[in-house]
Amino acid sequence: MSENTTHFGYATVAEDEKVHKVAEVFHSVAAKYDVMNDLMSAGLHRVWKMFTIAKAGVRPGFKVLDIAGGTGDLAKEFVKQAGKNGEVWHTDINESMLRVGRDRLLNKGLMTPTLLCDAEKLPFPDHYFDRVSVAFGLRNMTHKERALAEMQRVLKPGGKLLVLEFSKVPEALQKPYDLYSFKVLPWLGQKIANDADSYRYLAESIRMHPDQETLKTMMQQAGFDGVDYFNLTAGVAALHVGCKY
Repeated sequence: MSENTTHFGYATVAEDEKVHKVAEVFHSVAAKYDVMNDLMSAGLHRVWKMFTIAKAGVRPGFKVLDIAGGTGDLAKEFVKQAGKNGEVWHTDINESMLRVGRDRLLNKGLMTPTLLCDAEKLPFPDHYFDRVSVAFGLRNMTHKERALAEMQRVLKPGGKLLVLEFSKVPEALQKPYDLYSFKVLPWLGQKIANDADSYRYLAESIRMHPDQETLKTMMQQAGFDGVDYFNLTAGVAALHVGCKY
């Protein structure tokens, strides 16, 4: 792969083209995103997110940044936990996803800053947040190392990063998982969201994402300490946690 190209699923594309292609995927699926997540994971994504929220340990008064916050599942809980003296930023690079999440938060009576922003160029000062989270967003970022370095920059010393992402299952489960990912998911995507291609991309993007140990190393190289991960549902997803000392 040349210097200015990257992966879009299994395809090789120009870096600036990937940004637009990923945007198209999430513009297309935003309205049905939560319904599809429930169907794809049999509701397990909600369990994985609650585990992430528990591990975050957000306390009253905390400043929290939720990156690729989409429909607002994590931000919603963080706002409640941080309380009136806290500060929770719900952010995403995709306007369609951000609007769905903002509306959901408002419908629940939760007021919090909502911001369209790129994780590779975070518009926040150094050492600002107590917690940074990104759930199912890192694999869509073109320069993951740059995004992780930005997350490390904006965290306070003693702060914590939580990365929830699809990951690698054991070899024994690979064949049935592939069958599900490349046959069932696009079929569901066509039936529910009228978009098989976006869900085919999502399946490919999961395969191209770094495995558990590789992502752990990337977080360490970005300056995080005490990095550990928790396999969820046999590694279908994994939560990586790193601290900034």
